[in-house]
Amino acid sequence: MEKSIGQVRKMIEENKKSASLTNIVEKMIPKALLVIAIISILTTLGILVTLLSETIAFFREISFVEFFTGTILKPLGQNAQFGVLPLLTGTLISSAIAMVVAIPIGLMTAVYLSEYASEKVRKVVKPILEILAGIPTIVYGFFALTFVTPILRSLIPGLEPTNILSPGIVMGIMIIPMVASLSEDALGAVPNSMREGALALGSTKLEVTWKVIVPAAISGIVASFVLAISRAIGETMIVTIASGSSKNFTFDLTQSMQTMTAYIVEVTGGDAPAGSTLYYSLYAVAMTLFVFTLVMNLIAQYISRKFREEY
Repeated sequence: MEKSIGQVRKMIEENKKSASLTNIVEKMIPKALLVIAIISILTTLGILVTLLSETIAFFREISFVEFFTGTILKPLGQNAQFGVLPLLTGTLISSAIAMVVAIPIGLMTAVYLSEYASEKVRKVVKPILEILAGIPTIVYGFFALTFVTPILRSLIPGLEPTNILSPGIVMGIMIIPMVASLSEDALGAVPNSMREGALALGSTKLEVTWKVIVPAAISGIVASFVLAISRAIGETMIVTIASGSSKNFTFDLTQSMQTMTAYIVEVTGGDAPAGSTLYYSLYAVAMTLFVFTLVMNLIAQYISRKFREEY
């Protein structure tokens, strides 16, 4: 009897120690998570402060109006000019081409996987999309330069060896998985009761898909488009390799153009002495790119809140 009582006391003491340790862990986890969150915030603030400080130094030497309205970018030489419009047009044109490719293909893929594909087909197609998303962008860049560009040059007379059309198309291929995956999630979130109700009223499968399901998921679909645009605007290696470094202010897709990210790579890889105007221009362009990406993400969040359907 005394032996059993001793065992019970021992178990109670062990449980108390275990409970004490659990309480300590429970108290430490929120603090650890808070520290991690603070680190993320401080990192973002550090990036922003660095960009702002160096960008302000740039605009002390170059006029704000000249930078955002200038059509000539010649960062080297005695009479250097720092107009960002050639980079802006290159970035926007390449992103527009990418979205022309990615939006219809990505959306159609999402609709097929969500509404039409069988489970066997979905198990095959989804991994292929994930493989596309996992390919390094430098591989896409060489693919655009050595495969897509020669094909386009055989079809389009006057297309330069480095041009903005080829990397734009390949960027569109690269972001198809993003559009397809996010759009499929949005379509899958629509309740089956809406599908069943529409079918019960005599609608065809096609009518249910495009008149009921897609409108119901429009907030998520549009948000996927905006996020994909942000991804295209921030792409670096594809445009660096396949679009060249010509700082042309033009809307001709057959010509070589440079994007903001490609310019940043060029300056950081060159001989830009610290403290020079060329060096500071790197941060001014990076800040412009940062604002572009931030605006795109804010638009995506606004659209998601504005048109979100709750079921």
